[in-house]
Amino acid sequence: MVRPTQLLPSPVRTALILVLLVFTGAPLVYVLMASLNVDLGVVRGEFWPSDWNPANYLTIWSTVDLGAGLLNSILVAGGVAVLCVLVSLGSAYVLVRYAFRGRTMILRGLLALQSIPGTLLVLPVFVLFASLASALSVQIIGTRWALGVTYLTFALPFSTWVMVTYLRGLPPELDEAAFIDGAGPLQVLTRIVLPLSWPGMVVSGIFAFLLGWNDVLFASVMTSPDSRTAAVALQVFGASQEGGAIPPYGQLMAAALVCAVPVVVLYLVFQRYLVSGLTAGGVK
Repeated sequence: MVRPTQLLPSPVRTALILVLLVFTGAPLVYVLMASLNVDLGVVRGEFWPSDWNPANYLTIWSTVDLGAGLLNSILVAGGVAVLCVLVSLGSAYVLVRYAFRGRTMILRGLLALQSIPGTLLVLPVFVLFASLASALSVQIIGTRWALGVTYLTFALPFSTWVMVTYLRGLPPELDEAAFIDGAGPLQVLTRIVLPLSWPGMVVSGIFAFLLGWNDVLFASVMTSPDSRTAAVALQVFGASQEGGAIPPYGQLMAAALVCAVPVVVLYLVFQRYLVSGLTAGGVK
């Protein structure tokens, strides 16, 4: 049997890896160098700064309002990730382990919902929340929880399908053995299924987290200055600097790198679960 590493000669494989590293690493290195450069140096196209300016990383906390934006992003994206994992785990367990009328239609509906572009739903979601706010006499638009509910509606279908695919790979005999020992459905879900479902839960949670972390469209419509996420704060800061003067490229690059740190840390912490979670159900 030919191993995957033997499909290409060693020199070709090494050259291919180097090319991929250059394509993926060169933009990151350029952003890092630009964040340490003065704005005029970035405009001149300098890759290696002639005049270092590491103060960009200190200035962004007052000019970009990055602290409040990061806090809002962590609260919204983190809350959506936790709720999405819990709801999708329970929904997927019911869809996989119990037979009932309409189950196939629900599974097909989860796939169909992924084909709807989010841009088409901006206006309907805004009108719906505005109507609810006027009917209930409460503030909805401009709050963090309203943005979280919006993200949750988009993240749940994909996360539920991921969990359905993963739970199909768990043998049902584990549930049957627990039922024989006197456990109830909730005990089986929390004590048997949940500990074995960490890879799928990590994939679902990271997807939901990235959806809320990277979104600009819904966050720019559904938030107020007090509830802006980091992505919207960067957009507002970049738009406010347009004009005849040189834009603060160094601060923009520094802020972009700071906003990318939580995502990188999240991947490094949970990377061992990602591969098994994404490939679950691929082999039967």
